[in-house]
Amino acid sequence: MSIFSEVPQAPPVAVFKLTADFREDSHPQKVNLGVGAYRTDECQPWVLPVVKKVERLIVEDSSLNHEYLPILGLPEFRSASSKVALGDDSPAIKENRVGAVQALGGTGALRIGGEFLRRWYNGTNNTATPIYVSAPTWENHNAVFADAGFKDIRPYHYWDGAKKGLDISGLLDDLEKAPEASVFVLHACAHNPTGTDPTQDEWKQIAEVMKRRNLFVFFDSAYQGFASGSLDKDAWAIRYFVSEGFELFVAQSFSKNFGLYNERVGNLTVVAKDNENLTRILSQMEKIVRTTWSNPPSQGARIVSKTLNCPELFAEWKGNVKTMADRVLLMRDQLKAKLQALGTPGTWDHITQQIGMFSFTGLNRKTPTKPRHQSV
Repeated sequence: MSIFSEVPQAPPVAVFKLTADFREDSHPQKVNLGVGAYRTDECQPWVLPVVKKVERLIVEDSSLNHEYLPILGLPEFRSASSKVALGDDSPAIKENRVGAVQALGGTGALRIGGEFLRRWYNGTNNTATPIYVSAPTWENHNAVFADAGFKDIRPYHYWDGAKKGLDISGLLDDLEKAPEASVFVLHACAHNPTGTDPTQDEWKQIAEVMKRRNLFVFFDSAYQGFASGSLDKDAWAIRYFVSEGFELFVAQSFSKNFGLYNERVGNLTVVAKDNENLTRILSQMEKIVRTTWSNPPSQGARIVSKTLNCPELFAEWKGNVKTMADRVLLMRDQLKAKLQALGTPGTWDHITQQIGMFSFTGLNRKTPTKPRHQSV
């Protein structure tokens, strides 16, 4: 008998199981509506033109080697990533109280941030600090914080199924009732999976309650630029909270807006009260990284870094991102128009009111099984 014979079979990860089923489907007109990866009109992956250009530049750069990066990551990548989130003119950056950790995708950034909070926030090794995630949320949020050691993970109101929009009153009520020092994971833009974001006025209400109640903000920013086509517009909430004096974390992913899904390029931006606190925070995060992946990979980080730090490449990248965002918006318009033309029962305005890669259609749980058997 194997010493591992008592190990239970874990269930498959749902979204990747759907992708595996999609690959095995032989229908010539099959469509994958599951995994969040951009596709062209021909349903093909799109390598951004600016990424192809930068990859050639990297290959031709004889000064590059394969030595270890610093534990916290490529310095020029980290600083440029934080500037994208906070803005070039961010007072927090100028005050030298912003730092960053290169991470393995947005998931890695969430995990390093979560591990740090469990060890050092609201006491030492406090596993009882409540972690609030939206209902619904990206399925990995719960698991990431649970595996980081937190024992009390709670949902906060977000989606109003009746009006197919944001439940702002329920959200604000949950903020008011949450224990002080609770951590709230907020989607910076293009909420996954609803596609519904707070308005700027609603963000201000959220910030007011969180500041008054002494709640910690952990932004998940996976779609900056991809939601509206504007990097600045999609980062508005993050920048507003920083302007209001919050100490906060931002988990950034460059999978979507660079199309670098398999390079696992992420960044954890830390906004601290001052440089002294920042230095101590990063010293502890360095210890966590050392026993997690020790040193991050360089290829994806170099692609992003070269793009963000070169004005010409940066402008080209913004154009590529807008191309993707505009096409997603067009698909929303066309889907809504087709549903209306077919006389499909119900109202479909929410499809175009939502933004980003995902849409909560308003279908019930049983409805999607029929399309799935028709190769959708």
